[in-house]
Amino acid sequence: MKIAIVHEWLVTYAGAERALEQMLQCYPQADLFATVDFLPPAERGFLQGHSVRTTWIQWAPLARRFYRHYLPFMPLAVLQHDLSGYDVVISSNHAVAKGVKTRPDQLHLCYCYTPMRYTGELQELYLRQTGMSRGLKGWVTRRILERLRLWDVRTAKNVTAFMAISNYIAQRIQAVYHRDSVVVYPPVDTERFEYHPQKDDYYILVSRLVPYKLVDLVVAAFTAMPDRRLVVIGDGPEMNRVRAKAGRNVALMGKLDNPALRDLLQRAKAFLIAAEEDFGISPVEAQACGTPVIAFRRGGAVETVRGLEESHPTGVFFAHQTTEAIQAAVAEFEREASRIQPENCRKNALRFSAEHFRREFSNFVEHSWTAFKNREDPPKPSRSGF
Repeated sequence: MKIAIVHEWLVTYAGAERALEQMLQCYPQADLFATVDFLPPAERGFLQGHSVRTTWIQWAPLARRFYRHYLPFMPLAVLQHDLSGYDVVISSNHAVAKGVKTRPDQLHLCYCYTPMRYTGELQELYLRQTGMSRGLKGWVTRRILERLRLWDVRTAKNVTAFMAISNYIAQRIQAVYHRDSVVVYPPVDTERFEYHPQKDDYYILVSRLVPYKLVDLVVAAFTAMPDRRLVVIGDGPEMNRVRAKAGRNVALMGKLDNPALRDLLQRAKAFLIAAEEDFGISPVEAQACGTPVIAFRRGGAVETVRGLEESHPTGVFFAHQTTEAIQAAVAEFEREASRIQPENCRKNALRFSAEHFRREFSNFVEHSWTAFKNREDPPKPSRSGF
């Protein structure tokens, strides 16, 4: 197989780039494409020496700083990728990557982090972040985003088969694109987050400080529980809002380097998450350390955390995104803490290791290629992965 991997954009090493790193380990001979590549030299190691073929947006005015402003033009930009010489095209997609031009005799597999949110529930956030939410400019941009939404749905028909990062996203793919998908959970570096059974008397939250993460909600809940300590790691535009709600028992640490983050995660009593995540890497990293999780019972956390109703629980769920629900969940966790063993947290996290991802991902690609050559149906979707 001659393989092309099409990524959205390369500007930092985050969750999607961790998956890309493992894809490149599975297929080191693959060629790599992206709309833009502004990765700093210190963060390029995960590309394993691959050069990146970019689009005209790479050289557009102010693109390095404002590449997201070019989102309405990215459907045209990805058509610039010349993929005519490849047998297999793998799109690493949450926005426009799956919109590349392929032929019927090419196998197009899409690893989907989510159907595009910039044209849906995150539209207003995108408009505010780009300064295009008001007036005539806002009206025009909303019309463009609506056309982009229709394009996103239409180009799903060009994908031979979808992989989803969770059952939660598989349901969104079905709802938005009317397509089935196979679940291949994204990779978590479980080896870097070492098992540590001894815990200190504090809770921890690790997140970007942006509105939908609801960090301020967790902080408010703990401020009302002054006998319990909370450590918040992360930075972002919500920092002032979070700081205003933080009591003396809440420590805002900002962004930390990996060793400091890992140390705090290993020794925490439990990890908090109030957002509805597509998958959620941080809760799995916490469990890899042997740290239980207290999570909102929706989204990816339902798949990565085992609740008290299971025989070997790794955390506690709460049903509503309110301070009262969080406080009740913390109290329940403390009552049932003896049932949640650190070794079970670690064992659960290993289901999402990088090694597991490489095996599931490459098996799906290989079986899809064989079926495609033999004109058979692609592998069937499964709620437990491929």
